[in-house]
Amino acid sequence: MKITIVGEGKVGFSLAQRLLSEGHDVTAIDQDADVLSAAVEELDILTVQGNGAALETLKEANVADSDLLIATTNADETNLLCCLTAKKLGCKQTIARVRDPQYVRQALFLKEELGLSLAVNPELAAAQEIYRVLQYPSFLKRESFDKGRVELVELQIDKDSKLKNKKLSEIAPVLGSRVLICAAERDGEVTIPNGSFVLQEGDRITVTAARTEMATIVKKMGLEIHKIRSVMIVGCGRIAAYLAEELQKNGVSIKLVDKKKTTCEAFAIQFPSALVICGDALKHGFLESERVEQTDAVITLTGADEENLMISMFCSHLGVPKTVTKIDRQEYARLFDDRGIGSVVCPKELTANEIIRYVRAMSQSGEGSVRALHRIVGGKAEALEFVVSTSAPYTDVPLSQLKLKPNVLIACISRNNRVIVPKGDDKMLVGDTLIVVTTADRALCDLKDIFEKDTAKSS
Repeated sequence: MKITIVGEGKVGFSLAQRLLSEGHDVTAIDQDADVLSAAVEELDILTVQGNGAALETLKEANVADSDLLIATTNADETNLLCCLTAKKLGCKQTIARVRDPQYVRQALFLKEELGLSLAVNPELAAAQEIYRVLQYPSFLKRESFDKGRVELVELQIDKDSKLKNKKLSEIAPVLGSRVLICAAERDGEVTIPNGSFVLQEGDRITVTAARTEMATIVKKMGLEIHKIRSVMIVGCGRIAAYLAEELQKNGVSIKLVDKKKTTCEAFAIQFPSALVICGDALKHGFLESERVEQTDAVITLTGADEENLMISMFCSHLGVPKTVTKIDRQEYARLFDDRGIGSVVCPKELTANEIIRYVRAMSQSGEGSVRALHRIVGGKAEALEFVVSTSAPYTDVPLSQLKLKPNVLIACISRNNRVIVPKGDDKMLVGDTLIVVTTADRALCDLKDIFEKDTAKSS
């Protein structure tokens, strides 16, 4: 497809990189010549310098012939105007990054008039991901599928784990038969494991199960089930506002920290029951003076990755049970993942994932196209949601007779509100929701993409 990206910042660059890797024709628009030069040098894409909301700039970029325009500038108003103008010019579909809560509501209300196909809110998505992780502090990451019925959670095998040194075929007595380990990361390498795979200390594994089974999994694995009752949030921006609102609804005690006095004053008005502190969390003695070690969780949400990493590591050193670190550069997560930074959330990646899912669905536009997409194990694997359509040729055939492509796993089947961890004699039926896990180097767009050409062994 021909795709135009307006705003070649962090999100725009990440999107361009992934879209190019999936074979799309990408053009970038930005007002900053240096940003575009860097994009050309690293990605070898077409670029147009100018205001992406201006009619002449969009005409120069030949947006009328684009299948999709994605507006990711820092200004919501610019993004919405880009989409409206592009649609008027003839662009088939448009996506806007919209961050202000008031604009989000208006964008949904005026979606048709704005010519908007999709609005994405990275800060809201990040807050939601953080809240999900806080519900089960032992999990490093937690993603949901099929309207929340199915969950994928990431955790680490430590020296005391009941799964340490066990083959996957041996874990049923530990976890039960309704759980599947669908991905594992060891020494930076990702594996879609089979029954002979032996778990080792330090492995990061992704487990899939029904949402209703999560509490049982935590108990059977002997994981800490300490409930989060108090949270310190460092950095008062939009993510902090969304998160604080959700935490307050659920009775969690909140302490908000920010360097700027005006920001603190605004948050004190917005969240009167929270304790708002104006101070620098990196300043010597600040966190100890606030008795951070007595806090159940610390969430670092400043605008600087380095600050977030340092604060999280220091809080972990002081004994804070749970830390969540916001970063924009995923390579930092890989460098510091064993240094006490806890769970990592990356708004840029969350936005990119949602847009990539939409693009893949566009490229197929069939009943079997991807409905949800999450990157797991540090972005090295993907978990995707599909629905088995009436036209699918592989229904009612035992899974053991189907030939899947290498490094592809059917991790879960959801049928009539019942979650099935599949075995060889299970079958896919029309209407089923499937969760498929694969390595990130394979861009799956349609359910048919998971099968070899000679789909069934018996056919």
